[in-house]
Amino acid sequence: MATATQPQTNVPRATATASATPAPSNKRRVVLVLVALGAILGLGWGLKQWLYGRAHESTDNAQVDGHIVPVLAKVSGYVTAVNVAENDRVRPDSTLVRIDESEYAVKLAQADADLAAARAAAGGNGLQGQAQAAVQNATGQRAALDANIAGARANVVKADADLGRMRELVAKQVVSRQQLDAAQAAADAAHAQLSAAQNNAGAAGAGVVNAEAGVRLAQARLGAAKAMRDNAALQLSYTRVTAPVAGIVSRKQVEVGQLVQAGQPLLTVVSDTGVWVTANFKETQLHDLRVGQDVELDIDAYGGVSAKGRVESVSAATGAKFALLPPDNATGNFTKVVQRVPVRIRVTEGLGKDRPLRPGMSVVAHVATP
Repeated sequence: MATATQPQTNVPRATATASATPAPSNKRRVVLVLVALGAILGLGWGLKQWLYGRAHESTDNAQVDGHIVPVLAKVSGYVTAVNVAENDRVRPDSTLVRIDESEYAVKLAQADADLAAARAAAGGNGLQGQAQAAVQNATGQRAALDANIAGARANVVKADADLGRMRELVAKQVVSRQQLDAAQAAADAAHAQLSAAQNNAGAAGAGVVNAEAGVRLAQARLGAAKAMRDNAALQLSYTRVTAPVAGIVSRKQVEVGQLVQAGQPLLTVVSDTGVWVTANFKETQLHDLRVGQDVELDIDAYGGVSAKGRVESVSAATGAKFALLPPDNATGNFTKVVQRVPVRIRVTEGLGKDRPLRPGMSVVAHVATP
């Protein structure tokens, strides 16, 4: 009985041992398959990156740039109104700030009065001015003196003729010597009157020239008065501070009641005229980089999507040359540092209105080089 039952007890143990043996082998096989797949995927990814790197130049030293327009006060005065708040959108020529205009309105009124006085002196617009009247007066006096000269010249001719006849009569002893002396005196008086009339006419001519110069002076003063009036009107218009471009208000630094000075910054407007990307490539990356090449732009703020662009221009100098203290390799110890060259990239395809590109955002730029 014992020998008959012994095989029955050994069979299940052998079967259990045989069934438990393949389990570690299956796990090892799965691990090897996963490792092989990972290696293949890693090699594929590495090959893809290598091929991509051969056809592209990339840099993460890039950012979005745009037109940031400062709005300054052009005249001094107290602020009476501020019509915008931080991050408000504004249109061109919309009123942002108003400065007290009372003083400038008074200056404009004074300039208008000075202009009226200058116009009265110089004339114009169909009106006769004082200077023009003076010219006409001097011209009239000169004409009168010319007439006097003609009369004096006629008297001289008559007196000379009478004197000649008297001399002939005296020679014939027809008239007395006293009458000859009277004729001589009359002739001398006529010559003296002619000379005086000629001198007066010369003085009158100088008066005409002086009056004409007065007209030119009055016209010059009229022009100066017009310029002063225009300047006063311009200063008055500066009390209304307007938006130079369409955009968004940023860095507002003005409040109602504040005393501002000419040239003081009031706020900043980030323009809507468009943005671009400035990418600072290493100088060793510029060998195959050309204007017009396509660019893929990865915006850090919007992961998973990319904008499109095109190389627009390459800076004429490295960024270090525009620094406040540019390096001078001729002084001190020289250490070679790879320089960066700014490259301007025009954005050809953005990310839509829901993902605006704002100046200052970080960008990774990939330029497709043939």
